[in-house]
Amino acid sequence: MAREEVYKKLSEHLSRLPMGYPYREDLEEILKENFSPDEAEAALAIPTDTIPLRAVPVEEILENAGCTKEELGIILERLAQKGVIYSGKTEKGEKGYALHQVGFGFPQTFFWKGEDTPHAKKMSELVAKYFNRKVTMESFSPTETRAYRYIPVGRSLDAGKQGVFPQHMMERVVEQAEIIALGHCPCRMAFKLRGFGCGHPTEVCIKLNGMARYVIDRGLAKEITKDQALDVIKKTEAMGLVHFVDNAEDEILHNCNCCGCACWNVGNIRRRKIPRDAIMATYFTRMTHEDDCAGCGECVDICPVNAVEMKDDIPVVDEEWCIGCGVCSTVCGTDAIEMLLRPDKTGQLPAATVSELHHKIMKEKGL
Repeated sequence: MAREEVYKKLSEHLSRLPMGYPYREDLEEILKENFSPDEAEAALAIPTDTIPLRAVPVEEILENAGCTKEELGIILERLAQKGVIYSGKTEKGEKGYALHQVGFGFPQTFFWKGEDTPHAKKMSELVAKYFNRKVTMESFSPTETRAYRYIPVGRSLDAGKQGVFPQHMMERVVEQAEIIALGHCPCRMAFKLRGFGCGHPTEVCIKLNGMARYVIDRGLAKEITKDQALDVIKKTEAMGLVHFVDNAEDEILHNCNCCGCACWNVGNIRRRKIPRDAIMATYFTRMTHEDDCAGCGECVDICPVNAVEMKDDIPVVDEEWCIGCGVCSTVCGTDAIEMLLRPDKTGQLPAATVSELHHKIMKEKGL
């Protein structure tokens, strides 16, 4: 297969994943930097009809490959070591591989280590060029069901009063995890590598369960305890960062702690580039207990999406843009802020597990 043709075919192949990469010539440029022609052909043999992090046996990949099993195994392992494809155990406990899907490793693997290398810098430029507003919209909102959701700061919720479901509490997400890893925020690292520092820390990207096992095994992040994870959560809340996780009840894989400066979702919402509900599930909105409000305006300054303004010494929330993160509650000295379930939401999540969530997304995409 001709060199240029193989990268175009691989780009098109990646677009067919459930969490796929919209085809653009800019995607081909990213692939050329990370796959040799032989490696690209091997990646073309990996099936696309699978949910994220579901490893495929080498024998199944071999059915579509134009090389021997030994040659294929060597190439796949080399790609896994470079961090451009996923490796893990199959359902039968055998070694297998899968293509990285959007949000599940590619392009995050270039930045999780927090390294400042020539390759990481080049990838930060190419990734920024590819993941423009339109590509972001196409990647994260092709179906009715959203892959991710915001979780409010714990102190902003009155669980007893409104019957908030426990899956909307970060403490429960951490407690339920079997294994936890900590890496660097890909968005903030890429932002920094391009010469834009926002002052927020980078080592706040938490991975859980199967995602944690992968990044630990591949040396992309370090294992941490539940207490250490909760400490990260508390520190990020104090810094005004926004929690998001997978849009499911259990087996959570991601916890990102986002800023409005560099983040692909909070940043786009803050700049009004993408409508709030277009790419993320938002279950809560803010209520201000005006009788308790001191009118200090600190919640206006800390809002990560600029959804609060002062009118007649009272903070007024733009409910079209409030993401229900509860960050504003961290600076409220009078406890006048509470997050409530949105009237159009029940609090019920679309799936019990992340696996069920992505099977649902696949069904909605007709895959």
